Amino acid sequence: MTTKGSAAAGPFLSTDTTSVVLGRKSRRGRPARPAGASRGRHLRGFAWVLPAIVVIAVFVYLPLVQNFGFSTLEWDIYSGTQTFVGLDNYIRLAGDPIFWSALGNNVLYAVISIVFQVGGALVLAALIESLRSTRWRKSLRAIYFVPSAISLTVAGLLFYFIYEPNLGLLNSLLDAIGLGALAQPWLGQESTAMVSIIAMSQWQGFGYSTLLFAVAIQRIPSELYEAASLDGIGPIRRFFHVTLPLVREMTGLMMIVTISGAFQVFNEVMVMTSGGPNNSTQVLGTWLYRNGFVRNDFGYAAAIATVLFVITLAVAIAQLWYTRRRRVEW
Repeated sequence: MTTKGSAAAGPFLSTDTTSVVLGRKSRRGRPARPAGASRGRHLRGFAWVLPAIVVIAVFVYLPLVQNFGFSTLEWDIYSGTQTFVGLDNYIRLAGDPIFWSALGNNVLYAVISIVFQVGGALVLAALIESLRSTRWRKSLRAIYFVPSAISLTVAGLLFYFIYEPNLGLLNSLLDAIGLGALAQPWLGQESTAMVSIIAMSQWQGFGYSTLLFAVAIQRIPSELYEAASLDGIGPIRRFFHVTLPLVREMTGLMMIVTISGAFQVFNEVMVMTSGGPNNSTQVLGTWLYRNGFVRNDFGYAAAIATVLFVITLAVAIAQLWYTRRRRVEW
C-alpha cells in the first residue's frame, strides 16, 4: 500500500533515480566507478611508465642540462681545471669563421639531402609502385635498398678509393669516355671536396628513403587511383593530387629525419677528409670533435653541441607543427 507522500513523489522519483541514490549507478545503468578506484588506476598506469621516464630524464634531459653548464666553462679535461667564463664560448662562436663555414656545410648538406632523399626518393617510389609487375616492384625495392645496408664507414672508404685521383674509378671512367679534362682530385681541393662527400651520402641513404615512401604509398587505398583514372586524370596529376597529399605525414617525418641527420653528419667526413683540405669540409660534428678531443677545449665544444641541439630541435618542432596543420585523412 502506497502512502500519499510516496505516491506524490512517484512521478518525480523514478526507479533509475532511486537506484542512483541507493546503488550509485551511472546514467547508463552501470555502477559508477568510485573516485578512489579511478585515481588508483591512473597511479598504476603512471607506475608502469615511471621507469621509462626516469631513464629518459637521466640519460637524455639531464645530459642536455649538464652540457649547457659545461658550455659556460673553460675546461681542461686532462688536468680537471674548470674556470667559469659565462657566455664567452658563445661569443667565440660568433666570431669563429670555421664555425660559420661548418654551419654552411651542414645547411648545404641538408638542402641537397632534401632534394634527393625526400623529393627524389618520393618520385622514385611512386614510379616503382606504379609498375604492374609485382616481381619488378620487389626487385627494384631490393636493388635500391642495398646501399643503405652498407655502413657509413665502409661506404666512405669505398668512395675514398673511387675518388682517388690517379687510380680511382671516377677519373678512370672520365678518361675512358673522353672527358679526361674533367678528372681532378675530388677530395683534395676545396671546391669539390664537400660536394663529393655529400654525393656519397646521397647514394648511401637514397634507397632507405625510397623504401619508406614506397610503404607509405602502399597504404593509400587503390580505389582512389581507380577513381582518378576513371575521371581521366593522368599519372602526373594523380601524383600531385592523390599521392602527394596522402603521404604528407611520411614526407614530414622524412624531412625531420633528413635535416636532423644532415646536422649530425660525422662519420663520412671523418673517414674521407677529416675536415680538410684547409677545413673546407668541416661540419659542426667534426668541428665539435676537433675542439673537444684534439684541442682539449671542452667548454667550447659543449657550446657547439648546444647550438647544434637548438637548431635540430627548432627544425623538428617547426616541421611537426606544419605537418599537423596540413594532415590529410581518408
